[in-house]
Amino acid sequence: MEDLFGHGPGTAESSALPADAPLATRMRPASLEEYVGQEHLLGKGKLLRRAIEADRLSSVILYGPPGTGKTSLARLIASHTKSRFLELSGVEGSVADIRKAVGIAAIESANGGRTLLFIDEIHRFNKAQQDSLLPDVERGTVRLIGATTQNPFFSINSPLVSRSQIFQLQPLGLEDLVTLQYRAVADDVRGLGRLPIDLDRDAANHLATISDGDARKCLNALEIAARTTPYNGEGRIPITLEVASESIQRKAVVYDGTGDDHYDTASAFIKSMRGSDPDAALYWLAKMLHAGEELRFITRRLVIFASEDIGLADPLALPLALSAQQAVEFVGLPEARITLAHAVVYLAAAPKSNSAYAALGKAREDVEKGRTLPVPAHLRDSHYKGAKSMGHGIGYQYPHDHEGGYVPQAYLPQGEGRRYYTPTREGAEARIADRLEVWRKQFADADKIRAELANQGQSPKRQS
Repeated sequence: MEDLFGHGPGTAESSALPADAPLATRMRPASLEEYVGQEHLLGKGKLLRRAIEADRLSSVILYGPPGTGKTSLARLIASHTKSRFLELSGVEGSVADIRKAVGIAAIESANGGRTLLFIDEIHRFNKAQQDSLLPDVERGTVRLIGATTQNPFFSINSPLVSRSQIFQLQPLGLEDLVTLQYRAVADDVRGLGRLPIDLDRDAANHLATISDGDARKCLNALEIAARTTPYNGEGRIPITLEVASESIQRKAVVYDGTGDDHYDTASAFIKSMRGSDPDAALYWLAKMLHAGEELRFITRRLVIFASEDIGLADPLALPLALSAQQAVEFVGLPEARITLAHAVVYLAAAPKSNSAYAALGKAREDVEKGRTLPVPAHLRDSHYKGAKSMGHGIGYQYPHDHEGGYVPQAYLPQGEGRRYYTPTREGAEARIADRLEVWRKQFADADKIRAELANQGQSPKRQS
């Protein structure tokens, strides 16, 4: 018996596929033993495998890049647990479709059966659609498996996440993809085994590398190579490195401009520069450029980094980052890549200091959590009529009137002095540290004299 979605209980569907279905679809694994990759989840003794074999899975969210086996795994779970498999798409499905699937599941349950509802790209469902699943997931009417390429903690409603086990799938490794290719070449029922194919290892490696962990892309490229390559003089179809290169022209980096790939790559980019590794920083820059990352996003990060992580250790870092931002806007791609490389290498190789950033954090904490300090009278605005009568500005000493442009007077209320900024000895900041050391000693000495005079009942000469 088939349901309205076209699949009977626990079917893996391969036997019902049309002959012209894509190779990746025809080669879906029929058992856990055939499943390739995701050893961290499905290896012997691993949690997900044990849960499947013991039939102890509740609702599940499978999270990972395209072509990593999310749909295949959902079908295997349905087959292994002898559940009816219903499939919806987060792109096309509606609340009405969900209700129809739940109705079928309720009938199945009344007859002693179980239903697995698989929702591909579940993150595409809006909040109302996701919420409509909750009651039936809670009651166990359906066992939900959602598949998503986006971080479920950001893209799926919290109540649904809290009722599900989340398993993260990883891109398939090079050897996994090579294994799948040779399996497809040898399979004369679902694969390409009826064709006299000679698959070079170099060609298989190339398809695996360019596919970037995506089994669907890899197998479909292999099929293009097999179907379009003419027979040689020996009646064979030779899939060489040259043929493979023509069958999968350009590497499409897995990169969602608003999701995990975007933020994870940006994080690696910043941390590589912070760690003074220009080579790693250039790699992540190249990845972002290849994937079409917005140039303004990259230059904004450079400007922020120049102040946050380099700061006063190299005062030229910020103007250089700003110049890079302006140059990128002016020049545009492809030449803007040269400017970005220039800026990234400079910032990565620059001495590092976050002292100014850390100092501001301490000052903000005092402002937010401590008592709000009044402005000392000698620092208050005295440029209006009547200000002097209130003592505003009286006793203020103009630093430029003193040798070295410095006079040891207080700029916070008496007894409220704070030490927020601690300069490092990195790069140009070492010279700042030397100057501040002298000035702070002068202030401490003057403050000591003021305190002694105050104890003697004398008025200090300098206003503090």
